[in-house]
Amino acid sequence: MEDKDIDRIIEMAWEDRTPFEAIEFQFGFTEANVISLMRKELKRSSFNLWRKRVNSGVSQKHAHKRNSDIDRFKCTLQRSISLNKISKR
Repeated sequence: MEDKDIDRIIEMAWEDRTPFEAIEFQFGFTEANVISLMRKELKRSSFNLWRKRVNSGVSQKHAHKRNSDIDRFKCTLQRSISLNKISKR
């Protein structure tokens, strides 16, 4: 796996509103794989902070715990294959 993909997975894992299911859909990494990657790539204190945040209830990392009104992985402004750039209007 390339460094840019690892960086993106870590970035998505830190985002509160990005569920593990979105990471699995995009990269094929299950929740357990993401946890292993985070443990390997982050400093111990950073990993502990991340795990505490994910398990605190503030984060919406699990789709089944999310508000049922949220039924998508990406912003409606995001183009389908755009390298995460918002299109010009």
